[in-house]
Formats: sequence, structure tokens, C-alpha cells
Amino acid sequence: QVQLVESGGALVQPGGSLRLSCAASGFTLDDYEIAWFRQAPGKGREAVSCISRSETNTYYADSVKGRFTISRANAENTVYLQMNSLKPEDTAVYYCATRAWGSCTFVRPSFYGSWGQGTQVTVSS
Repeated sequence: QVQLVESGGALVQPGGSLRLSCAASGFTLDDYEIAWFRQAPGKGREAVSCISRSETNTYYADSVKGRFTISRANAENTVYLQMNSLKPEDTAVYYCATRAWGSCTFVRPSFYGSWGQGTQVTVSS
């Protein structure tokens, strides 16, 4: 059974850090491009970051550049999203998703087929 499971979300103060994990089962993550999306209450799902299969290409939304880092741990079949200098506007449910093509271009929800259930990140004092 193909499954993605996100974890690592929590309540954190502004300026704090979190590391989100996206663990795969039933398939090998390094065969796929992986993206992180987030959805805040009342808003649409937006792309946050992406890493290509070969790790040659990455994508970061302007709002997270310089603060977030995406990485692969192929031996663990896991992708991480390190989030530093968190801001209240980073509050959202974070999802990971996969597709078998692409080089982190056209990072839009409709182009990704497999999704996890999401993990809540809340940034508040």
C-alpha cells in the first residue's frame, strides 16, 4: 500500500524552528519528486518547497526562501523540511506530495497524485 505520512508539526513561538518529516511506505521515495504544500484556514493550498528526484533541482516559495530547507534521506525513505525563523504567517497544515515526473517546475497541487494526511504547524506566542 502506497502511503505518505507527515510528522513533526507542533505549536512553536515566532522565531523558533521545526523539522517536518514525510515518510513513505510501499514505494521508494527517491524515484519521485517530492513537494511540500501548506494550507492555512480559509486559504487555498500553496506550494512551499520541492526537491527533484536527483536532488539537482529545488524550489522554494518566496515567502520561505532563506528560512526553509528541503532534503532527502533516501536510506530512511524520508524527506525533511527544516523550518527556521518561523513566523505567525507560516501557520498552516503542511502536506507532502509526490509525482513521478518533473524537475520542480509547475509546483501546483493538481500536478501531484499522492498526498499525506498533513501535519499542523502553529506559530504563536
